[in-house]
Amino acid sequence: MKKTKTVPKEYSILIGGAAGQGSRMAGLVIAKIFNRMGYNIFIHEDYQSLIKGGHNFSQIRASSKKILSHKDEADFILALNEDTIKKHKEKLSKNGTIVFNQDKISFEGGVGVKIETIAKESGGLSIMSNTALIAAFAKIAGIDWRTLEDVLKKEITKGVEKNLEIAKKAYASVESLAKIEKIKNKPKPLLTGNEATALGAAKAGLENYFAYPMTPATGILHYLAGNARELNVAASQLENEISVINAGIGSAFAGKRTMVGTSGGGFALMTEGVSLAAMSETPILIVNSQRSGPATGVPTYGGQSDLLFSLSSGHGDLLRFVAAPGDAEESFYWAGKLLNMAWKYQSPAILLTDKDVSESTFSFDEKILNKVKKEKFSEWSGKGEYKRYLNKANGISPMAFPGQPGAIVKGTSYEHDEYGISTEETADIVKMQEKRLRKFEAMQNEIDKMKEAIEISGNLKSKKAVICWGSAKGAVKEAAEDLGFKVIRPIVIQPFPERQIYEALKGVSKIISIELNSTGQMEYVLNGCGIEADQRILKYDMRPFTAEELKIQLKKA
Repeated sequence: MKKTKTVPKEYSILIGGAAGQGSRMAGLVIAKIFNRMGYNIFIHEDYQSLIKGGHNFSQIRASSKKILSHKDEADFILALNEDTIKKHKEKLSKNGTIVFNQDKISFEGGVGVKIETIAKESGGLSIMSNTALIAAFAKIAGIDWRTLEDVLKKEITKGVEKNLEIAKKAYASVESLAKIEKIKNKPKPLLTGNEATALGAAKAGLENYFAYPMTPATGILHYLAGNARELNVAASQLENEISVINAGIGSAFAGKRTMVGTSGGGFALMTEGVSLAAMSETPILIVNSQRSGPATGVPTYGGQSDLLFSLSSGHGDLLRFVAAPGDAEESFYWAGKLLNMAWKYQSPAILLTDKDVSESTFSFDEKILNKVKKEKFSEWSGKGEYKRYLNKANGISPMAFPGQPGAIVKGTSYEHDEYGISTEETADIVKMQEKRLRKFEAMQNEIDKMKEAIEISGNLKSKKAVICWGSAKGAVKEAAEDLGFKVIRPIVIQPFPERQIYEALKGVSKIISIELNSTGQMEYVLNGCGIEADQRILKYDMRPFTAEELKIQLKKA
């Protein structure tokens, strides 16, 4: 008997308004309502570089299956302002519904709700009108009042009773047009990629975090600062990224597990620090959350254009770990893994994420929490004469920290001998260069044996393979798997898992490379291994892929 394919229960909701109207918070509340009802969640955030005005929107996707991207179509469009209808009405699905702010919008069709009037007549603030819109949507979608009330009580921290009063009036003012049913899945935590990064690093023993606010990495700073006591992490905002990287290196030199975070422009200022960390063999984790460029670019939008920059960051002969997670769970895991690897190999490590991982919200599987812990490193025993750069067979010298009895600890940007004393003698230079090369060889050997360095999914027997990386994961997997393609995604990109990639490509006759940049940067990496793509799909409007648009392009391939 032929197996029937299970069709997932799924809904797509777009909510939009001007900056300052609270569309993002309203979108998160709607997502938490669906989460409470058992649905998996993904939220894509789109906002302009403005404090007030302009147009912001959130796209919430709720599904009975695991999802990692948003959809082109929306079953419900919730409009706080007229721009939302003008810009998005073409996205409304065939049987979709528009719910709009009738106090500000004149529109034929859909359901108008006087959300500002309801808020004002209840004695509430104007921002509370988004509570009225949420409540009206819940009634129209057939979501019961108890579920809505429970979520509002949990999520609203100020004016709870007033918001509930407004919600009741708005809920009563409309009729149900649908009935969204609860499903049996257990609700999962909802985390952004930034929050997951912070938690993963903390689980691996993070003690200090330094940053200068730069979209889209700023959420890490906010989250760690807001939860500093619970996570036992000190979060500090400094005056610029040069200060950040140097403070981070100083912190790690003193024995504290340290992470710093920024985006491309800030990372450009940090690159001399990457070389300093490599030469002084100081372990540090750097988060580079990509946004569009060059220069300021489109500062609140994303892309994958910092790959080659990250792989070659710092001057001189040096290697660093670079890993690119594709969702919140991977952000958690690789933040912890890279922090441990940085300490194990006394090298810089870069977590290369981007706006669409950092600021999107995902359902988070708590099973991954047990996969990260603080791991041991090569620590000086305290016996005998201490040499900071002891020339060991594997290149990894025991570490001591300032203040330890019996140890004179040096850290230097100059080439040095085993004690850390500057040298220009050719024999010493060669010895230390070769010491670091052995360390890099050990790093490559570990990656070669690491199964999680790449992900292979889709139709494993297909002769057509898609290669992607980072935030393209969700849309690519969904589209390629529906069409029967094999999907190969390197997660660790330096040292590159070349052996695993070759193994994954056995039997493949056609390779399609998919990236969110205009030059095909992953192709340069593949070309260096003798691998050439037959076709490329590139997107560089600074918006993420959707599965629907990729299906169209993959069918052409």
